[in-house]
Amino acid sequence: MTAVRAAGYTSSLTRGSTFDPLGQSKGPAPPLEAKNEDTPEEKIKILEKKVNDLIEESCMAQSIGALQLALEKAKEAGRKERTLVRQREQSGNADHINLDLTYSVLLNLANQYANNEMYPEALNSYQVIVKNKMFSNAGRLKVNMANIYVKQKNYPKAIKFYRMALDQISNAHKEMRIKIMQNIGVVFVRMGQYSDAITSFEHIMSESPNIKTGFNLILCYYAIGDRERMKKAFQKLISVPLGIDDEDKYIPSNDDTTSNMVIEAIKNDKLHQMERDLKVLAEKYIMTAAKLIAPAIETSFATGFDWCVDMVKSSQYVELANDLEINKAITYLRQKDFNQAVETLKTFEKKDSRVKSAAATNLSFLYFLEKDFDQADRYADLAMNADRYNPAALINKGNTVFVKQEYEKAAEFYKEALRNDSSCTEALYNLGLTYKKLNRLEEALDCFLKLHAILRNSAQVMYQLADLYPTDQKCDISYVFVNVCRCFKLLYLSRCCREGLHTGIQTCIFVYSHVTICFPDSLASSMSFWKIHSRPSSG
Repeated sequence: MTAVRAAGYTSSLTRGSTFDPLGQSKGPAPPLEAKNEDTPEEKIKILEKKVNDLIEESCMAQSIGALQLALEKAKEAGRKERTLVRQREQSGNADHINLDLTYSVLLNLANQYANNEMYPEALNSYQVIVKNKMFSNAGRLKVNMANIYVKQKNYPKAIKFYRMALDQISNAHKEMRIKIMQNIGVVFVRMGQYSDAITSFEHIMSESPNIKTGFNLILCYYAIGDRERMKKAFQKLISVPLGIDDEDKYIPSNDDTTSNMVIEAIKNDKLHQMERDLKVLAEKYIMTAAKLIAPAIETSFATGFDWCVDMVKSSQYVELANDLEINKAITYLRQKDFNQAVETLKTFEKKDSRVKSAAATNLSFLYFLEKDFDQADRYADLAMNADRYNPAALINKGNTVFVKQEYEKAAEFYKEALRNDSSCTEALYNLGLTYKKLNRLEEALDCFLKLHAILRNSAQVMYQLADLYPTDQKCDISYVFVNVCRCFKLLYLSRCCREGLHTGIQTCIFVYSHVTICFPDSLASSMSFWKIHSRPSSG
């Protein structure tokens, strides 16, 4: 018998059907079945997550300086991890213990012990990791242990552990090996074993030279008094490649707009800042090394400086040669050879503006000290013309105006110096003195209070503060300053003695009697006490 309809076809199913490719007419999907958290596998996963969270919380606490909280979190992570191991063993999954998690817990705990200066506990935790053969590369942690021994000043043991770490690190990790050898050299320096330190530093300079190691090598040669090797080490120091781009790279071109936008974006980025910091550090080490060895490598410091200047001129740090010449002049000053200092500085009058400004600033100050105010004023103007934003030049100019009793003009120069360098304490102090001369005492007091916030232990600043308080408070304020700042007692004793004329002899005698009790060994207080008693009565 033949079928009336085609097999597998029903027209009624498609009659009236709507287009619904996403199946929205079927309604929402049924809810997922909740996981059963009572199973051993789920309990282990939850506990693993808690341990990881605790490690992360510990690290975050350390990053914000909450060291005690970081240690507590690390300890809690350790307890949870041990519970996790027991659960795996009970469920028969001991072979699936997460070694990476165990390593992370132990390492974090050791680090937090070290951060909290609990060194025995930190060493024990590191030892647990190092002795466990299942942890690969754990031998590197002997560097951490050596660092702790350095903090404990147990230098022989630190050397031992640094060398053990060095033996376990392959030559493929060259940078790490160099850093460990650098640490070994520094520890030898602390032990006074300069020959051993030199061996380490020389190896580094031959394999991977860097500025810090080159400087340390010069210090070691200086310590043993080896002139020739000092010279060679200085030449190596100034030839160390910094690996940074030329500053010309950051100068925008006139025609390429796209390139200019890129340069604008990168000229103050983190990488360029790092390059600038590295260059500043290198220049600092070179300047310090030159000032150190110049008197030692030749028969006179001037000849030594000249040799250093010649070497620097032929290196990548050619701009430092002028700074070295200025330091040579400053060294003459320290030796009280003013004529040679002046002659050296005068050679810079035809140099570029930055160097000319620095030299003229020093000359102005020298002439001011010699009370040749006309020459001081001339060189102050020269320094300002070369660099209008030089705060030291502005201060010198203000000083030359101050001695002419043109206090308003002097105040303007000091204020301009502060606008160019808000941290210039000399300008702020001189401005305070100028306001005192102008009898603008509130403004003077404001200057010295700002200075006191910066220079907490400055005797001169506290003296000015005591001097600026109202007359009827001077003795009491001076007495407070004497008690708070005992190391500056002589200034305030003399101040208190003078103010006895205005506040009454009996008040001053009372203050001095207390000061004498505080400072029984002070001859000045005893003499001042005697002077007040021997002064004729005003009545």
